[in-house]
Amino acid sequence: MGVSRETLEALKTLGLTDYETRTYVALNSIISGTATEISQASQVPRSRIYNILKSLDNKGFLEIGKGKPLTFTVIPPHEVFKRNKNEIKKKMERAESELNVLYESQIPNVPAPIWILHGPDKIVNKELEIISRAKESLFIMGGLMFPSEPPQLKEALQKPLKRGVKTRILTAPICKVDDVEVTTMEIMKELPVELKFFPVPYIKLVVRDQQEMLIAFCKLSGDVALSETAICIWNQYEEFIETITGMYDFIWSMDFFSPNFSPNRF
Repeated sequence: MGVSRETLEALKTLGLTDYETRTYVALNSIISGTATEISQASQVPRSRIYNILKSLDNKGFLEIGKGKPLTFTVIPPHEVFKRNKNEIKKKMERAESELNVLYESQIPNVPAPIWILHGPDKIVNKELEIISRAKESLFIMGGLMFPSEPPQLKEALQKPLKRGVKTRILTAPICKVDDVEVTTMEIMKELPVELKFFPVPYIKLVVRDQQEMLIAFCKLSGDVALSETAICIWNQYEEFIETITGMYDFIWSMDFFSPNFSPNRF
């Protein structure tokens, strides 16, 4: 039985050579066999098959039985992939952590630490990245929320909240983007954060640890935001961030927020 190109590529991603891939696929079709039987099933040359089978044993893709002739039994794919997925995940997480340390240590050293980003995907990705770096505090103003953003934001906040990061969110209860009503209130209200709802302008603001800031906005058509026009400024200018943080604190402290706020009143 043949397998798809994607399956072959997946096995090669796990570190198998072409011959090893062909051998493992063939062994799945016969479950267990001698070197001669596996060579015939995989069409791997008989002169190479023992070395290939030994390599697959070392990599945990098969087991070698005792006796003569030797028999080789396949390790079930679900066991192989589960083990390798866990190992790959751990390697990726370690690599991500190490590279993030290098990346974050160098951002402040860039001569002009200010960047412009265009488009909702890049803006949301940068927002989630900033949130992931929070150590002490997060201020978020969600006047502009893209349709797929609130669930991503909700998930991204879980780790900072577990680390004890003080998080305050001031957001519009509903945001109309591309003729879609983003019901931010319903999605965000269960978060264990300081949360206030108010029809803030179509602006997104994220401030991390009073050291890093993202501010985004876009063009409007009536009362509807046009996501394709979205643009944001990301920077680490302490003086600018301090000013914006002061304005945020002032707005937050005003007493016109009601715990029983209803978006239907606006």
